[in-house]
This record gives sequence, structure tokens and C-alpha cells, in this order.
Amino acid sequence: MVYVLEDDDSILELVLYALKSQNIESSGFGNAKAFFEACKIQSPSLVVLDVMLPGTSGFEVLKQLKSSPKTRHIPVLLLTALSSEYDKVKGLDLGADDYLTKPFGVMELLARIRAMLRRIERNEEDICFEGLEFSFTKHQVALEGKKLDLTLKEFELLGFLLKNKERSFSREEILEVVWGQHYTTQTRTLDVHIKTLRQKLGEWSKRIKTIRGVGYKLDKE
Repeated sequence: MVYVLEDDDSILELVLYALKSQNIESSGFGNAKAFFEACKIQSPSLVVLDVMLPGTSGFEVLKQLKSSPKTRHIPVLLLTALSSEYDKVKGLDLGADDYLTKPFGVMELLARIRAMLRRIERNEEDICFEGLEFSFTKHQVALEGKKLDLTLKEFELLGFLLKNKERSFSREEILEVVWGQHYTTQTRTLDVHIKTLRQKLGEWSKRIKTIRGVGYKLDKE
């Protein structure tokens, strides 16, 4: 189920029609209140979120989604007329997974949504490694039996490193896989997430190695 929060009726109808044409189940909302009421009844698999909303901003809606353990894992695609680099970085740093500016092409929008849904639907195996239990299906991480409170990107970043132990990746490669191709110039964002992830992992984080001048890798030892 894809939820679309958009106050422009014509755009909302267009997006819902496009999703229906691809047999993607969806529901649309014109304001944040109706959207959050629906989330209480059924959590969506993905959210398409307008930033310029009546009464509140999409950024505030995004903050609320990412601050709740029940909804923080839900991928969000921002759809907005704000096109400055500042607004893009702000949205992505708040936890959005993708960003598409208006006017947009319907085919591109659908392609991005399909790509995000494919990542959700991938059949991932849970990983147990050196006292760390990582569950894709439960979206849960535990270290020595104690659950860790990770953000969505910290979770995805750790999962990526765990699936590719002993392999070195450049910052650009990691950004492309975890954040999306459009974000490969924001290497500082990756470094910040590595830092916060290490803090939460404590001594275990010594396995995440910095490869000087390259990027990062996860060592087995």
C-alpha cells in the first residue's frame, strides 16, 4: 500500500491514477491529519509526500514519521516544487529516501516508486555475526541480546556492510546503494552516519574499518 499526501487535487489524482495503472495499491490524502489517522489503521509500505502542505510542512510530517518506532522504517519519497540544494539536503537528512521536484515526469515517478518497492520486497536472510543479530524481516538489530535503536539509514548501512563483509567500498559506492544515485556528492552524510552507527555499536564498531582515501569496509575480525 502506497500513501500519497498531496494537497493539489489534480496532482493527487494523477499520481493515484498512475499507481493504479501499474496495479500498485494506493490511497491519497489532502492533509496531514487524514494521513496520520489512516496510518493508525494501516501502515503503508511507502509514502509519497508533498512538502508544501496546508497547516504544516511535509518536513514536519517527515519528522513525525521518523520519530515513531512504528513508522520510522517506512520509505518516503518527497514530491515538491522546492528545488534548491538546501531543501533537498534537508529532506534527505531528515530521513527521506528519495526526492523528486515538480514538475515531474510520471514515468520517472513510477520508476522511482517501483525501485523503492523492490528494495522493500527483497527476500533478505537474517544475519548473525559475532554477537550481532540483524533481522531484515523484523527490521531489528540486537547486540549481545540487547536491541539497538537505529535510524532507517543506519539500519540499511549496517545491513549493507554485513552482507559484504571484507569488501572495501568507496563512499560514492555506498551512497549510491544506500541513499540512491542522486546523493553521491554528499559524502559528509555517510561519514556522519558511520560515526553515529559506531557510537551505538560500542566496542563491536571496531569491525567497521575506515579505508583511508577510499571509504569503508566491515572486517570479520
